[in-house]
Amino acid sequence: MATITQLLTKQVRTLRLVSCESRCLHTSRVANVAMSKFDQNSPMPYEKLVKNLEVVKGRLNRPLTLSEKILYSHLDDPANQDIERGESYLRLRPDRVAMQDATAQMAMLQFISSGLPKVAVPSTIHCDHLIQAQIEGNQDLARAKDINKEVYNFLATSGAKYGVGFWKPGSGIIHQIILENYAFPGLLMVGTDSHTPNGGGLGGLCIGVGGADAVDVMADIPWELKCPRVIGVKLTGKLSGWTSPKDVILKVAGILTVKGGTMSIVEYFGSGVDSISATGMGTICNMGAELGATTSVFPFNQRMVDYLAATERQGIADEATKYKESLLSPDPGCKYDQVIEIDLNTLQPHVNGPSPLTCAHPSLTWRQLPRPMVGLWR
Repeated sequence: MATITQLLTKQVRTLRLVSCESRCLHTSRVANVAMSKFDQNSPMPYEKLVKNLEVVKGRLNRPLTLSEKILYSHLDDPANQDIERGESYLRLRPDRVAMQDATAQMAMLQFISSGLPKVAVPSTIHCDHLIQAQIEGNQDLARAKDINKEVYNFLATSGAKYGVGFWKPGSGIIHQIILENYAFPGLLMVGTDSHTPNGGGLGGLCIGVGGADAVDVMADIPWELKCPRVIGVKLTGKLSGWTSPKDVILKVAGILTVKGGTMSIVEYFGSGVDSISATGMGTICNMGAELGATTSVFPFNQRMVDYLAATERQGIADEATKYKESLLSPDPGCKYDQVIEIDLNTLQPHVNGPSPLTCAHPSLTWRQLPRPMVGLWR
């Protein structure tokens, strides 16, 4: 028969064990920073990405650009995947999917036909494209809700059933919602909108795709992408005066034209990057779609840390800082397929057009253009 001392000792040991387990669980929860406040069961993928990247770097044995680091770290089979810029087809595992309401309808129908119970990666639907600007904000929103009631109901209910986040009409523009809530440095995301690259302003590779590609990712099927070339844009100096981030991309558009970025990722680097805000970098990446580029991206820096903190994602900023050199910055000596240099100190405000977009003109000289062209802006 057990003595009172033995029973008490056993109870104390049990309490100590429970207390230890509680501390360990608490520590684990703190360490596993979630990808977003809406995806608490999806931790930041940095540890896995770095492991994949080490495999790839061991095979290629050369310095990598930031674009390559993010892309290759998301390979489905990093040990055996053929990797050759502009030639091989990569099988990738994106971190998340974003869909706007016009393209999400068919995508959700296709996913439902797969018979899967839930989406494999965090996914969201954003109701913004079906709202037409005709009168003013509140009336236009009410009209859209009435006309598209059946569509919105389908997207909301199917999203709830299959684990897809739903941003109702009036929540905001898809690209801004992504930047404020879901984008993070090192992210690989596909979105059913051509301006998905907006997320590059926070150091992610965000790529516009068709609905079928989005369904593949949601159904846990590796997503195929032809291995893109990498165009480097070196920024020096600082933005000042009336010059803004949109002038950077207008300058690049004037150089590359609407086809110059095809099958390429545009990667910005250099000391001038730090003079541009995170939202400014987002603007540049957003408009990069006009170059025909696969996407655009900026390296992780203090501007991104500040933006993440301002949008209540300090934990993500702290995690990203740990991987700044290994994953979120280009390797010293990496090679680009083409390099464009822009001195922000001398960059002037630009106007582009009237057609095509790539007719770039410094605004100080636009009055010197032929009068018929000038009239098209009025």
